[in-house]
Amino acid sequence: MRITSATPADLDRLLSFRKEAAGWISKLGSDQWSRPYPADRLLATIEAGTVFMLRDGERTAGTITLTPEAEEGLWSAEELGDPSMFVNKLTVSRRYAGQDLGSKLLDWAGDRAYHAGAKWLRLDAWTTNERLQRYYLDEGFQHVRTVLEGNAVNGGPRVSGWLAQRPTRPAGHCLIDETPSPEPLRT
Repeated sequence: MRITSATPADLDRLLSFRKEAAGWISKLGSDQWSRPYPADRLLATIEAGTVFMLRDGERTAGTITLTPEAEEGLWSAEELGDPSMFVNKLTVSRRYAGQDLGSKLLDWAGDRAYHAGAKWLRLDAWTTNERLQRYYLDEGFQHVRTVLEGNAVNGGPRVSGWLAQRPTRPAGHCLIDETPSPEPLRT
């Protein structure tokens, strides 16, 4: 399988990925991703070059967003002093479930972050999705804390504030990487 940068032509596929994942997660009893993601915000992240697609021939098997910017209000100033990259929207098509592709995407992200000069690969997960939290712990992430207040979107409680991190490292993820080399992080 190969990993490529997403293009605007991938927008509809990414939106359908999100919808598929929300349906599957709902069947597991979680309200994660129950609201549709704004297409314009997703397109902006694609155009920023932070969205990546895992492709199996002509099929899309998964996606991950990897950015040097943290979501506002989650990480402390001291934590942000350490060079870090942040994982968002990791999604694997249900057709490819059980093939360890999420793990390979996380290893790829950790490798990319390492080569950009990051010390940490960080993420925030849905605060009530304990199954997802367990997955990240099993992938070597350590829980830092859970942030419940300060949702910048509507002023209500934060729903995705379970913070975790793991050190970056070179990794043998077995993916053919067709993305441009990562830009070095600004320190």
